[in-house]
Amino acid sequence: MRPALKNHLFVSISIFVVVFGYWLISQQNFIQYIYLFFGLLLGTFFLDIDHIIFWLYLKPDLDESRLAKKIIKNKDYKSILILFKTTHHHHNNLIFHHYFFQIALVLISFFVFTSSTNVFAMSFLLTLNTHLLVDEISDYQTNPKHLQNWLFARENKQLSTDNLKYYLGTFIVVTFLFLISLLRFKI
Repeated sequence: MRPALKNHLFVSISIFVVVFGYWLISQQNFIQYIYLFFGLLLGTFFLDIDHIIFWLYLKPDLDESRLAKKIIKNKDYKSILILFKTTHHHHNNLIFHHYFFQIALVLISFFVFTSSTNVFAMSFLLTLNTHLLVDEISDYQTNPKHLQNWLFARENKQLSTDNLKYYLGTFIVVTFLFLISLLRFKI
């Protein structure tokens, strides 16, 4: 299993344990736990669809894209994970892994967290936000220039690598507020 996948799973499981424990103490309705679980589960992997879109639609002429098509056609899911592990760092022009998507995601999340009682939607959106943050923090720690390249792909002006920490800090705080909102949810 690739380290980033382990990181995403660890964050999602941690969120589940924290929210589950808090809700258990506050006697939350049991059905909400099921919505929480499935929202977190789906959100953990949803943004990685980006790489399939990259292979099938954005860059279908690459050798790795042709290999991905063949693997998908043969339903060899283990091989697709191996291909993903070896090639995902070369995918800099993704749809969901982009600052514009992240800003839109935060705005949609804010709307859902402030006006909805749908735990599935809240947990799904929280996990999408944390997925992006895990990817961003991981790349910031290992190679800030790579983070800058994929986060601001297709943009002429980009944040400097020195200012990326403020960008990340802002989204960490916002995502933490979403987590607090989910914790305090009561139906």
